[in-house]
Amino acid sequence: MSTKEKNAGARGVSAPPPLPLGDLVEPLLLWYDRAHRSLPWREEPTPYRVWISEIMLQQTRVEAVKPYYDRFLRALPDIRHLAEAPEEELLKLWEGLGYYNRARNLKKAAIMIEETYGGQMPDEYEELLKLPGIGSYTAGAIASIAFGQPAAAVDGNVLRIIARATMDDGDIMDQKVRRRVEKDLLAVMPQGRAGDFNQALMELGATVCIPNGAPKCAECPWHDRCRARIEGRISEYPKKSPKKPRVIEEKTILVIQDENRTALRRRPSRGLLAGMYEFPSLPGHRPEEEVLSYLNTLGYRAIHIRRLEDARHIFTHREWDMIGYAVRVDELDRPEFEGNAPFLFAENGETEEKYPIPSAFSKYAQYIRLRLGTERLKEGEQNNGGKSL
Repeated sequence: MSTKEKNAGARGVSAPPPLPLGDLVEPLLLWYDRAHRSLPWREEPTPYRVWISEIMLQQTRVEAVKPYYDRFLRALPDIRHLAEAPEEELLKLWEGLGYYNRARNLKKAAIMIEETYGGQMPDEYEELLKLPGIGSYTAGAIASIAFGQPAAAVDGNVLRIIARATMDDGDIMDQKVRRRVEKDLLAVMPQGRAGDFNQALMELGATVCIPNGAPKCAECPWHDRCRARIEGRISEYPKKSPKKPRVIEEKTILVIQDENRTALRRRPSRGLLAGMYEFPSLPGHRPEEEVLSYLNTLGYRAIHIRRLEDARHIFTHREWDMIGYAVRVDELDRPEFEGNAPFLFAENGETEEKYPIPSAFSKYAQYIRLRLGTERLKEGEQNNGGKSL
């Protein structure tokens, strides 16, 4: 006897029969036709627009993506413009969205599409998988939504709702489980509505059968079919192996300014936040005297220094625990190292427009009235009557 049967017997009820996935298709599509959200990328689902939206939506909320998506398409309206975009322009458009390798892979893929596919996005799932930054989920989304191809698009939302509906005990972090769900969904995919089916699954997981907080079971098209709801065991699904603990790094951030400029430095071309600009920093939490000593060794004479508030930024596998100092240096005594300068002193006006700075530094950017990413987009919308830029 299975564990589920034993648990059911202990409660004095028989275990529910297995749930055929095919029974979920019709009520899901009827619900989607009636209740789906109106989103910019659904209005005109061209391959390019679907691709950009799906990459932006990875690890990012829909509401956060909307203004970025609109601005990105205005600046880079097609594959050719994306392929030719300078990296700093691309990263500036992405500033605040995080996971910046997504943007770099977009450009790499655009170049490959230009060179290998004559500037046209390939319409076959297997060909899409060859493009940088495109995995099984994104390939399935593009193939089904933009081209109407029968391809599964299985992300965390989909894995969660299928696990709850069927009481699937598989670990959703296991790639074997993901591949099995892809195969099972492909077998019941409705002819002619592959894109709608995939979007309906995503929509259900994003708006009803949500990951955090109580799912809205009363609004769910599977209300009378979901095995976990019927059994009163929704909180037990999906099964998921624990994440590794984050590595915590202590940092001391230096907001160094002379009369008109702010010190920045570019991060290495590989690794976390590669190629982005940042405020200079020191490892660990350093007292004021160590900061002044460090600047002296570089030839900078500090006129004034003050402690700034602490900040924390969480990445997927890493956490920055930051303290900060605002340092005013004497412009006349500031050394010039020509091409070997440790810092770039950027004019305050061009810092916001020219240099992509990660949102990890947003708390310190406010001290020089520098708006990053989302803050700039929100202000732009206000200045344009609430419309996206």
